[in-house]
Amino acid sequence: MAGMKKIFIAAMLALLAMAGAAVGQKDKDDEPSSFIYFLVLKDDNGKPVRNAAVIMHPVNTKGKQERGGMELKTDPEGKANFDGIPYGKLRVQVLATGFQTCGEDYDVEKAKTEITIKLKRPQGQYSVYDEHSKDASAPPKQDTTPEQKKPN
Repeated sequence: MAGMKKIFIAAMLALLAMAGAAVGQKDKDDEPSSFIYFLVLKDDNGKPVRNAAVIMHPVNTKGKQERGGMELKTDPEGKANFDGIPYGKLRVQVLATGFQTCGEDYDVEKAKTEITIKLKRPQGQYSVYDEHSKDASAPPKQDTTPEQKKPN
């Protein structure tokens, strides 16, 4: 009889623990979610970028990227979409061959969210060892070879 009592108590404790866990969990189906449309374009001419990787990561309230994420690929018109992104901060990174990687955090607050991303071509690297003009918009000075330095 004492053994049955222990089994009964253990079963009741397990049942209470499961009930407590179920009450403490959020049901993802009850949370509001958004349908997100992405449009990825070339910055210089506005044409679509096909086969760009659009990577999404949830961001917590402290601004830290959470585990998990999802990757989409753009179609020939530069479009990608996904339904079911929960409201809150979303970190989006876009990678495409021949373009600079782009990343930004967005606030998802509506049932339909449209995000347009313009990708730039890679820029030349800046070096503190090069001579630079005072004009910030002037192009960087090109290196000269020893043959170019000789006077004629």
